[in-house]
Amino acid sequence: MSHDTDKLIRQLSLVAFLMAERRAVTARDIKGSVEGYQEMSDEAFARRFYSDRAELLALGVPLDSQRDEFTGEELYTLRSERYFLPELELKDDELAALQTAFYLLEGKFAYAEPLRLALQNLALGRPGFAEASTATSERVEVVDRDYSPELAGRLGKLETAISKQRTVKFRYWAIYKDEEEERTLNPYALYLDRGAWYVVGLDLERQDERTFRVSRIRGDIRFATRRERDFRLPAEFDVSKFLDRPKWLIGEPRGKAKIEVAGDTAWWIERTFHKGGSVADGVFTTEYSDAGQLAGWVLKQDGRAVPVEPKALRELVAEGLFVARERHEGDPPALADEVRQEPVEQLERPASPVAPERFAVLQALLAYLLAECGEGKEATIRAGELTERFHIPPDQLEEHLSLLNLVNFGGGCYAVYAELQDDEVHVDKELYGDTFRRPPRLTPLEARAIRLALEYVGPSIAADAHSPLERVRRKLEETFGEFDDRQTGSPHDAAGADFVAVLSDAIRRRRLIRLEYLKEGETTPSERIVEPYKLERKLPDWYVHTWSRTSGGERSFRLDRIRNAEVLAEPFEPREGFEPREFQGARSVTIWYSPEVARWAVERGAQPLSDGAAVEQRPAGGLEWLAGEILQYRGEAVVVEPEDLRSHVARRARELARELHVRPRARTKA
Repeated sequence: MSHDTDKLIRQLSLVAFLMAERRAVTARDIKGSVEGYQEMSDEAFARRFYSDRAELLALGVPLDSQRDEFTGEELYTLRSERYFLPELELKDDELAALQTAFYLLEGKFAYAEPLRLALQNLALGRPGFAEASTATSERVEVVDRDYSPELAGRLGKLETAISKQRTVKFRYWAIYKDEEEERTLNPYALYLDRGAWYVVGLDLERQDERTFRVSRIRGDIRFATRRERDFRLPAEFDVSKFLDRPKWLIGEPRGKAKIEVAGDTAWWIERTFHKGGSVADGVFTTEYSDAGQLAGWVLKQDGRAVPVEPKALRELVAEGLFVARERHEGDPPALADEVRQEPVEQLERPASPVAPERFAVLQALLAYLLAECGEGKEATIRAGELTERFHIPPDQLEEHLSLLNLVNFGGGCYAVYAELQDDEVHVDKELYGDTFRRPPRLTPLEARAIRLALEYVGPSIAADAHSPLERVRRKLEETFGEFDDRQTGSPHDAAGADFVAVLSDAIRRRRLIRLEYLKEGETTPSERIVEPYKLERKLPDWYVHTWSRTSGGERSFRLDRIRNAEVLAEPFEPREGFEPREFQGARSVTIWYSPEVARWAVERGAQPLSDGAAVEQRPAGGLEWLAGEILQYRGEAVVVEPEDLRSHVARRARELARELHVRPRARTKA
């Protein structure tokens, strides 16, 4: 047997022994009774036992210990009521809603595997989990541009390091310097920001708290030491301070700015940038760490935001407009040859279920086998049912069963005997088998997966199940209470998510919707009558794809820009063959990015060029969208073609420059 297999048998047997004893036991009792420890020397046992105990605690197994006041020995207990899931009493429609989350997110969600295991535990003994997806998954699409199997594997490794408080080493692409560097980190938490995963912790070389984008990690993540624990989470650490920060507020604040916001833009800014500052009397006041990022945001608003102070911010905005105008009035930049991109170095081994997930599979599989026996002594289960339900490769099922056959309570008492014969699994329940008939509590990783799933698609699935999201969330949080919120990093619901229920209901009932929508480049919302067809979660934003009766064509709306949505009584018949998508039918635009910003563009999918610049083909979502999208780069992004869109950007840059009444500092023509 492998080292990992030995450890799993030992840990599951330790759990079984402590629950069967129902009394406090000493380390000597454990060494003498639990399979895997008996043949060890005292020194080896001490090392292995305390390592196993630390791992079980990290997995959410509530192992308690206290010192005997008479003998001074440490006494260990595991109360079964704290090990098993509480009676959640999830109704069928609530479980179906969670099941829909799994179908929506599977394959696009970095936590898809622990989410599946969590839902498997919640659905243990209840039929229907493996049924086809519900209607909701036909009406809602989730897009996670940052997802890859390698990302999922790295997140699993980082989750393990965080739960065990282990220092990690990895190579990291520092995008500002365009260099790879070796980093050593005490990881405190993972969090999701604008659709990208970040790990935050103490950078040991710099002795400072730093954040790292997980997709920029190269190669394997390695433990820095062989110790059971390398650090303790600082009492004052709180991951919430890293969530929902505008780009201009990343880092130490260096100043404060005041920006006039036109018309009804104030309500959108208050909704979207609740951590960025405050709006009073039409002025947005915010601190900033990076004046360039703030200037870019001002320009992206295409006239709806005008900088008041400081003067340096006004000059940055004006200078950006000057450069953008020049680069769009002259000849378009000549494109250098494309560079063949070397594939990013992958993990040394493909992403696979991490150790916590394998432990969870075995826990859930054992509980399921025993639950199938019910009050009887035995059961026969179709092998395919187990491989499908638990996502176990068929050639590995026998290995899983053999491992469970070795889980024991000490003294020759085992939990189950399961044997694969042809296409069936024959199960015999042993004397103490009923101990494991209930599903175990969720691991911290599984709990986190459900929390994130609720944040990603919760509003739509709750609406479809006719069940308020908070009711489902409240029931599930009974299993989350013991985990440290300082490390969960659950983001706020995406702005506009409160309209998901209204839109989902209208899509299901085929009812027209009256929208009040603040279009980019406009200062007041306009009214639209639309036929809603499909919701999309393109992380971090929500979109609804429609046919607009007001405009007479396909239109997509970002929910954070919807001020009000009203379902009308009038029904509509779906248009035959109509499949609405964002930017469907939009014009294609070629954009050149200067070497100063090309790295970020390439990370999003642009093609690198031999001179360090980059080029990208993108659909133009409208003139207002295009102007803000290009101007935010302050002249470092240029429309190459078509010519009329180049002229539009140049004209808009001239108009905005006049409104600012600030002349840029002199600079040579690029």
